[in-house]
Amino acid sequence: MGDRWHVEVDRSLCIGSAQCTHLAPAAFRLDSAMQSHPTDPETDANEMILGAAEGCPVEAIMITLLGSGETVFPPEE
Repeated sequence: MGDRWHVEVDRSLCIGSAQCTHLAPAAFRLDSAMQSHPTDPETDANEMILGAAEGCPVEAIMITLLGSGETVFPPEE
């Protein structure tokens, strides 16, 4: 069994660019305020979701490992 992730969008950072919905349309949606939300905050590890997080122009998408809370994205500097 693969890793499970917790996906979160920081609404104070999200600018509604919709890059996440283009890169991973099944994983993100925009609300009426044009802010992104994960469709399922707890999900299997997925390259499309990681790509969406990497493609976010303001790095508003955070991914952590379920259970341990270890950061997957954004990388710790």
